[in-house]
Amino acid sequence: MATISKEQKEAIIAKYGKVDGDSGSTAVQIALLTARIQHLSKHLQTHRKDFHSQRGLLQMVGKRKRLQNYLSKTDYEAYKELIKSLGLRR
Repeated sequence: MATISKEQKEAIIAKYGKVDGDSGSTAVQIALLTARIQHLSKHLQTHRKDFHSQRGLLQMVGKRKRLQNYLSKTDYEAYKELIKSLGLRR
């Protein structure tokens, strides 16, 4: 399976969304990207020569970093709370 399941996605949206069905806020986008990055990292550990997926992983990491920068500039407290709950090293 190339991506996270529908149930996992709904759980992430429910946990990090501000209101019900909030899938577009910055915190939700960062959390969804983190789940996809973790899933793809496991795939790349077994399929080391899958360079197309590796490029996609690097793009997702870059997008998550840009979203984190935006969130830290707009709402620093929410940013600190989010990276703590996701276990990110930033």
